This record gives sequence, C-alpha cells and structure tokens, in this order.
Amino acid sequence: MSIVEARDLSKSYVGGDGAPIQVLDSVNLEVRRGEMVAIVGASGAGKSTLLHLLGGLDRPTKGFVVLDGEPLNTSMTEEALARIRNEKVGFVFQFHHLLREFSALENVMMPLRIAGWSERKARSRAEELLARVGLEGRMTHRPSELSGGEQQRTAVARALAVDPKVVLADEPSGNLDNMNAERLHEQFVTLVRQLEIAMIVVTHNRALAARADRTLLLDGGRLRETDVREVVA
Repeated sequence: MSIVEARDLSKSYVGGDGAPIQVLDSVNLEVRRGEMVAIVGASGAGKSTLLHLLGGLDRPTKGFVVLDGEPLNTSMTEEALARIRNEKVGFVFQFHHLLREFSALENVMMPLRIAGWSERKARSRAEELLARVGLEGRMTHRPSELSGGEQQRTAVARALAVDPKVVLADEPSGNLDNMNAERLHEQFVTLVRQLEIAMIVVTHNRALAARADRTLLLDGGRLRETDVREVVA
C-alpha cells in the first residue's frame, strides 16, 4: 500500500529578474508502508523543496500529493494542512531543533501534549520511543548534556511520537561523526521495519543511501532510479 504518492508535482519560483525558476518538473513518486527511499542529488537540485511539498510544508505550482489516502490540494486551508502534518508526518532535520530548556523526555512528550494526550499517557509513549532509540538512561538529560548523536536520536523519537505514517528526513546525519551517523542509519532501518512506516530520506551520505530500499536521483527537476555510486559524498 502506498503511503506517499506524488503526481505530476512541479514547483517554480519567480527569480530576481522576474523570470520563472523551475525547481521541480512533473515529479512522480510512490513510497509504500515499510519502505525506505533515499533521494540524492547535487546541492540546489530541489531535494529539500520536494520534501517540503511531500510533507505539506509548502504548496506545489502544479500536481498534488496524497498522504495515506488523503489528498493535499492547493485549495486546503493552512489549518487543514497542519492537521494532516500533525497526524501523519514526522520530520527529522539535519539540526535537531530540540527545546534546550527541556529534557529529552519532555521534548518527545511535547507533540503529544499539543495533540491533547494526558501527561501520563504522553510520558509512557515518550519513554517507550526513547528506549527504542537506545536512550533509556538519558531521558532526563537536557540537549546540552547529550552528545550530537543522542540529540539526533531524541529528535527521531520526537518525530515518531504521534505514530506517523511517514517520516521525512532531511540530511539527518549530516551533522554527525561517522560512528554516530552509522548508528542512526541502522536505527532508521530497524524503525522502518518494526513500525512499518514509510521513510523518505534526503542525503549526501552514500552509506545511508545504500541502506535504503531504493535510491532516487533528483536532477533537472526530475526523479529517476539511480545507483548509490551516484551519490555525491
């Protein structure tokens, strides 16, 4: 079953000289439950733009996205888009964006409390997810007391808090050393299989791309299947 579908997805902007700049040109994509897809390409190719469109953070110039059977169309209100994002999508970015005054546990609880979960239920869910990413003994630590890898794994747990259908990750290991990056990559694969979520990862990291079920190259505004050797390190 496809969790994410993009149909004829295009995005253009108006440049400084008033001429249109085509970033994405009729992109088609399907990602199934339990599948991890890596998207690679040169800097400036539009990878992050594509991720933002797939997650409802931006609107396409043409085409549409379907998330878990629910279309994201250009006529939707911001409130409707926010509801779908909050219910179906988890985001992981290169920089973890943790709230520094809160513990790892409180950071993971935050989206659940915003969604209306009781404190007891949110705490139980956050503890379960932090244990899944190997942070059982670090839950009460604040971001400044965690290593870079631990901070990013906390961010992954937070992205999984509301049981999303898809996780969208933008250069998730780009700020980590090799050891922490490899541990994060391994956990991505495990989580995709165990939780049967869809995951789309934008990366320049060959090792991460090699772990994906499919690697797609974004070039000239279009996606095509590629070999991991084409990944720009």
